[in-house]
Amino acid sequence: MSISKDDRIILRPDDIPTKWYNIAADLPEPLSPPLDPATNQPMRPEDLEAIFPKGAIAQEMSVDRYIDIPEEVRDAYLMLGRPSPLQRARRLEKYLKTPARIYFKREDLSPAGSHKPNSAIPQAYLNMKEGVENLTTETGAGQWGTALALACAHFDLGCKVFMVRSSYDQKPFRRLVMETYGATVHPSPSDVTEYGRSVKEKTPDHPGTLGIAISEAVEMCLHQENTKYSLGSVLNHVMLHQTVIGQEVMMQLEQIDTVPDYMVACVGGGSNFAGFCFPLMGQKIRGKVETEFIATEPTSVPSLTKGELRYDYGDTGGMTPKLKMYTMGCEFVPSAIHAGGLRYHGMAPSVSKVAELGYMKTYAYDQSDTFAAGVAFARAEGIIPAPESCHAIKGAMDLALEAKKNNEEKVIVFNLSGHGLLDMVGYDRYLHGNL
Repeated sequence: MSISKDDRIILRPDDIPTKWYNIAADLPEPLSPPLDPATNQPMRPEDLEAIFPKGAIAQEMSVDRYIDIPEEVRDAYLMLGRPSPLQRARRLEKYLKTPARIYFKREDLSPAGSHKPNSAIPQAYLNMKEGVENLTTETGAGQWGTALALACAHFDLGCKVFMVRSSYDQKPFRRLVMETYGATVHPSPSDVTEYGRSVKEKTPDHPGTLGIAISEAVEMCLHQENTKYSLGSVLNHVMLHQTVIGQEVMMQLEQIDTVPDYMVACVGGGSNFAGFCFPLMGQKIRGKVETEFIATEPTSVPSLTKGELRYDYGDTGGMTPKLKMYTMGCEFVPSAIHAGGLRYHGMAPSVSKVAELGYMKTYAYDQSDTFAAGVAFARAEGIIPAPESCHAIKGAMDLALEAKKNNEEKVIVFNLSGHGLLDMVGYDRYLHGNL
């Protein structure tokens, strides 16, 4: 097989985007505002200052199309391996015997192993600039917690992470990576917060949820001096930060004079889907491309395919603002699937809005089918994907097989949001029939 210019498309360090893209500027309808849980009235920026720095709140409320990326953040992005390659999956194409061209964005190459540092770095930076000393957060599979621990080490901040207990038990090496970066990690529900203790009192063996972990992190933030809370998905400023992914993809596709037929990414809270898809989706909203955007989620947490679009708490304990989103309900407890990053009960308001407006499609997959896709990808391309990313791979493979059936040379691009080298318990159970 001869090497082609589209086998791996590389950008230069000075191609790191200088601005984040805000899809709120291009939506035909405004995003619904977060509501105060006590009054059900739209929250003012100052109402959020107890948990977020002013810089993040300004980004959250902004309707500007582009927001400047600080030079210190761009410098840190370079440390993270940005710009990341766009790679063609030729061996997967051959395995599937498809005429489709399949490309994937390499977010697995960051030091933390996923796309999550794209937002962890600017959030830590904004807090550091305002004199904050400590951050609290939640994590599902551990990828967000790892990213924030890395970002806090970079900007010399303390970091406390509440890790969903099912993932804490399944993925001890994720915890060890966070601790190596200097974070303190608690299994959630924990004994260190009032809310965590109340959950454990009712259900001692509770597997935990992201909603519970968020409640614990927010509670600790409110009761610890000079501390703010940092969120890994859902809110709009997180979606903004992740758009460095999609902007790089657009530059890379321009190098090979290609417009994709499909963009595919998994969804849990929505950050990697938004970061990957929103920049090109903005072009579609403005009538410049016809690309279809595909979100893939687990059947055990079908927020977009079976959830209800309404206001709901972002956490289980009712401590956060209410958000207009597709939700399974803030008290929903999903099964302990290995794709821990997709176990959130709701969907980002911005992703919910584009779904409501019909700019994307969503498919739900069973855990066994996604692991089968991940194993096929690993054997073809040599990369073991995160269980979350396996959902995107499954979606891309289904589209490629559809192209084969119809004998169409479609262009499919998916986001490889993270590697699975710390998720081998899940692969072990799949490979040996114990999933």
